Formats: sequence, structure tokens, C-alpha cells
Amino acid sequence: MEVDENTRLLYLESMGIQAWQLRLQPPGMGAVDDGEAALSAVDGVPAIFALAVSAEKSDMPDATSAEGNIVDAHSPTDGGKNAAKVMMGWDELQALVASCTACPLHQTRTQTVFGVGNRSADWMVIGEAPGEQEDLQGEPFVGRAGLLLNEMLRSIGLAREQAFIANILKCRPPKNRDPQVDEASACEGHLKQQLALVKPKIILAVGRIAAQNLLKTTTPIGKLRGLVHDYQGVPLVVTYHPAYLLRSPLEKRRAFDDLRLALHTYRKTI
Repeated sequence: MEVDENTRLLYLESMGIQAWQLRLQPPGMGAVDDGEAALSAVDGVPAIFALAVSAEKSDMPDATSAEGNIVDAHSPTDGGKNAAKVMMGWDELQALVASCTACPLHQTRTQTVFGVGNRSADWMVIGEAPGEQEDLQGEPFVGRAGLLLNEMLRSIGLAREQAFIANILKCRPPKNRDPQVDEASACEGHLKQQLALVKPKIILAVGRIAAQNLLKTTTPIGKLRGLVHDYQGVPLVVTYHPAYLLRSPLEKRRAFDDLRLALHTYRKTI
């Protein structure tokens, strides 16, 4: 069901989320397809991130600078069980995911959470795993975190429906615990199939768990941010999970820097 703008703003206000509002287009950021400015200006920061703005502005690292060089993700290429070895169509893949019993999570799920959005999107957003509401509704990033993710995407001129959104895991881990290595491994082939079908031009890895699983690393998220990585030949930028930003609103400034880096990188690819 589509929610009108006034209702959406009331929802956000009731949850303490300051909504994106079109104000002024900062120089150099361009405009979205419908002619609206891609960013609103509160010292160059969208209203959703404005609470975190400090007097000292941070500069966006250039994707070709020392801080923005493409980093090897060490993605597995050995053709093992985790590789997307056989291309299949969307219907076949979705049916395969829905019936998957490759790890014990199928015993406790309500349903699989396949992914949602534009299946030929330039942008692919990859999170960690379904939570309780995602497990019930069958859609990633719902609830307060989902609303904030929508606003984060809107801050760079991107509607939720324009991206394809998926998770590392397609089933909810019990009590929302972190995914285990064997669970992420069992699901990786599904994710690679989605990536092969979507053919995105950029990936936004949302949260520590997603970033570390995609990049096969234990490096803290703070050291993964600010760089352009590579996953399966696609540029990948890491940012904080919106659930974390709801708990730590002062980090929204840094999250906006990540989004600007992703936008800058995307524009270079096209």
C-alpha cells in the first residue's frame, strides 16, 4: 500500500526521524531524473543527517585517491559450492531460495526473504539478515531501520524502488544473532545469482556483518569505510547499518559521506 507524503512524514516524526526535504542543490551534485535536486542543503547535508553535522566539515575521498582506491575483495573464484555456477531466471531462483534447506535456519524461519526492488537496478543494497519483521513480511529492511534506509537512499536522489535490496542471509537467525560462517556460505550462491541477474553498477554494503562477509575479512567497519572495494567485479562501498544509526545518530554525518562516495563512484562507472 502506498503511503501519501503527509502520512509518511508523520510516521517519521513520531519515530524521531527527521525527514528529507528538498531545499537547495549543492554545487556539483547534479539532479535526479525527475528534475528534483539530488541533495538538500544543511551545510551540504540532507535534513535526515543534519543532526550529526559538526562545525568541521569532512571531505569526500575521491575514488581514485589514496583513500578511494579499489581494494580487492578476495572473492572466491575456485568454482566451489559457493560460486554461482549456473545462471537461472528470477522465478527459478526465487523458488530455489524458498525451498532451500542448505542450513538449519530453514527449521525456524517463517519464510525466506528473497529481496525486493528493481531487478535491473544500477544500485544493489546488501544487508545482513532478516529480522523479526522481515521474517514475518518477507521483505528486507522494514520497520524503523527500513524507513531510515529509504531516507538515506533519497538523500542521493534514489527511491527505494529504484534499487535492488537483499541480504547476506535469506532466513532469519534465531533471536537476530549474527550469521554463522556456514550459514553465510550456504546462502552465498543465491546472492551471487541475484548479482548476476541484476548486473548492478555499484553495491552498497550496509553494516559490519554484510561488509565483512562480502569482503571475506574481519577488518572493523571503520577501516572498511572510505574505500571503494570490489565484489565479483562490481565496485562496493561500505556504510553503517540504519539500525546502528538509529542508536548512534551522530554517525549519520559519516554515513552521508559514504553515500556521497558511492554516488561519486557510480557516476564514474556511467
